[in-house]
Amino acid sequence: MATSRRVSKVASLIKREVSQMLLQGIKDDRVGMGMVSITDVDVSGDLQHAKIFVSIYGTDEVREETMAGLKSATSYVRGELGHRMNLRRTPEVLFVEDRSLERGTEMISLLNKLSEEREKRERENPNSNGENSET
Repeated sequence: MATSRRVSKVASLIKREVSQMLLQGIKDDRVGMGMVSITDVDVSGDLQHAKIFVSIYGTDEVREETMAGLKSATSYVRGELGHRMNLRRTPEVLFVEDRSLERGTEMISLLNKLSEEREKRERENPNSNGENSET
C-alpha cells in the first residue's frame, strides 16, 4: 500500500502525461471532435487502478464519440504511461466523463437569472422591501 503522498504524486503525474497525450499522442479523430480536458485523476491506494475524469465541451453526440475514442485509446494510454513513468506496475486506466463543470455553469446561470428577476421587481416596486406597509 502506497502512502497518500505517493498516491497524489502518481495521480498528478498521470494527469500531466495524459494531458500531453491528448495534445500530441492520441491519433483517434473522435478524441479531437470535442474540447477535452482532464479535471481529476483518482488513483487507488495500491496504485493498480487510475480513474481519469475528463470534461468534454460539445454536444451530446460529440461527447459520446469522444468518450468512445478515449475508451478505444485506453490500451495506448496505459502503454505510454508505462514507458513514461517509472513504476513497478502501470495502473489500469479508466476514463470517466465529468460533468461537474457543466452543472456548475448551469447553477451560476440560474443564480444570475434569479438575481436579475429580484432586481427587476425592486425597480418596479421601489417602496416594497418585502414588508407589509399597513398603517
